[in-house]
Amino acid sequence: MSKLPLVEGVLKYIKEKNTLFCMPGHKGGKGFLRTTYGKELYDNIVKADITEVEGLDNLHNAEGIIKEAQELLAKHYESKRSYFLINGSSGGNLTMIFSSFHEGDKVIVERNCHKSIFNGIILRKLEPIFIKNKINKKYDAPLSIDEEHFLRIIEENEDAKGIILTYPNYYGICPNLEFIIKEAKKRNMKVLVDCAHGAHFGILKEIPQNPLKLGADMVVMSSHKTLPSFTQTAYLHIGEEKYKDKVEFYLHMFLSTSPSYMLMCSMDYARFYLEEYGGEEYKKLLKLMKCYREKINQVRGFHILGQEDLDKEDIDLTRYVLNIEKGYSASKFSKYLKSQGIQVEMNDGQNVVLIFSPFNDEEDFKKLYNSIKNAPIEEFKKDYFKLLDPHIPEKRLMPFQVIDKTFRYVDLNNAEGKICSKSIIPYPPGVPIVTMGEIIDKTIVSMIKYYLDNKIEVIGVMKENKQYKIQVISE
Repeated sequence: MSKLPLVEGVLKYIKEKNTLFCMPGHKGGKGFLRTTYGKELYDNIVKADITEVEGLDNLHNAEGIIKEAQELLAKHYESKRSYFLINGSSGGNLTMIFSSFHEGDKVIVERNCHKSIFNGIILRKLEPIFIKNKINKKYDAPLSIDEEHFLRIIEENEDAKGIILTYPNYYGICPNLEFIIKEAKKRNMKVLVDCAHGAHFGILKEIPQNPLKLGADMVVMSSHKTLPSFTQTAYLHIGEEKYKDKVEFYLHMFLSTSPSYMLMCSMDYARFYLEEYGGEEYKKLLKLMKCYREKINQVRGFHILGQEDLDKEDIDLTRYVLNIEKGYSASKFSKYLKSQGIQVEMNDGQNVVLIFSPFNDEEDFKKLYNSIKNAPIEEFKKDYFKLLDPHIPEKRLMPFQVIDKTFRYVDLNNAEGKICSKSIIPYPPGVPIVTMGEIIDKTIVSMIKYYLDNKIEVIGVMKENKQYKIQVISE
C-alpha cells in the first residue's frame, strides 16, 4: 500500500496530461497563465495560504481589501451586494434558503435540484412542492422543467413563499426564467436561483442572461465551474438591499471561520479576468465551438445540441451536449474518450457533457474532433431503453419529519403503500422518482423495476440475496 495514496493518485492523473473538457474552468492552471496578475498568483499560490494578519482584512468583518473586492464583484454582476463563498455554492444555497424562508414555509422547487437545495429544505423544515422535469424524448435527457406543470403548481399553491430554480442545469439548459419570475412576482413570491453553472452568464448576448438582470432575488454562482477560479469557490449575489442583514447573519454561520486566501484570491482574479478579457475571449471560444460543432455533427451517429433542438428553453453554448445515436452507449463512448486522453464532465445514457472555457484552444478541439471521427462506434452498441415520464407520488410527511423516524428495509415487491425513507434516483436520468416522505405507489414500484431490469444504476436500492430492497419508514 502507498504511504501517500491520495498524493500519488493525483500526481499520476496530472502526469497523464488529459485534455480537460470538465471543471474547473481554469483548465489545469491555463487560466492563470494568460495575464500578468494570473501568472504572479500562479507562481505564489502556496505562499498565498495565509490567515487574517494585519492588512489582509477578514471575510467575516470585511472593511479593507476583501470589502473592495466584493464591491467590484457586485458592480460587475449588477447586484446590490455580492459575497465570496469559500465552501462552494452549497453554502450559498443554504444561506439563500435560511435567509428567505421560515420553518414550515411552502416552497416550489425543481424536482431535479442540487442536493444542497434539498438539504436546505430539510434543515429549514420547509414544505417542498415539486415541479416536474420533462424528458426530451429525442435526446433522452431531462432538459428542462415542465412549464405546463409549473403553471398548474403555482396556481394551486399561491400561498408558497418562494420558488427555487436551477439555471442552467447540468446540460446547460435554462428554463424561461423571465416568465417564471414574472409569474412569481404576481404572487409576491421570492425567486432564488441556483446558477452554479452560470458565473459567465451575461458576458455576451449569445450566452444566457445573468439572472439578477431578469429580476431574481438571490443568485448563487460557482466561479470554479466555468471561470479561472479554484474548486470550492462561488459567489452569492442579492438583488435588493433589504436582504443584506439576514444574508450576512446566515452567511457567517455557514462559512468557515478560517477562510482560504488562496480561494478568495482566485475569486477576485476570476472576476477581474471576466471583466477585462471575458467579452473578447468568449467571442473567440464561441466561434471555435460553432466551427467544430458543425464538423462533429457531420460524423455519423453524433449530434451536438443547439438552440434549434429546444422549445422555449435557452442553452449555454459554452458546453457541448453530445448526443449519441439511440442503440449506442454514451457511457462506453465516454470511456473511449478517456482512453484518448480526453476528460469529459459527465455522461448519461445517451449524452456526454463537455464544459469549455476560453482556456480550451483549437488543439483541444482538433483532438476531440479526431477522436470522434475515428471512434469505433460499433463497439458502443447497447440495447436501447427509453426514459420514463416523471410521476410525482403523494406526499405523506415533510422531508425533515423523516429524519427522526426509524426505518427498515423491505423487498421491492412489498414496498407499495410504504413511506419512502431514502430517495430513489435512477441514473440516468438522475431525477428522483420518489423522495423522503412520499408514498411508494404501484407506479413507483413499476418504474424502479423497469430501471433495474434495464441494468440502470438506481441509487437508494440495495441488492441482498438476489432481492432488491428499499428503505422505508417503520410502522
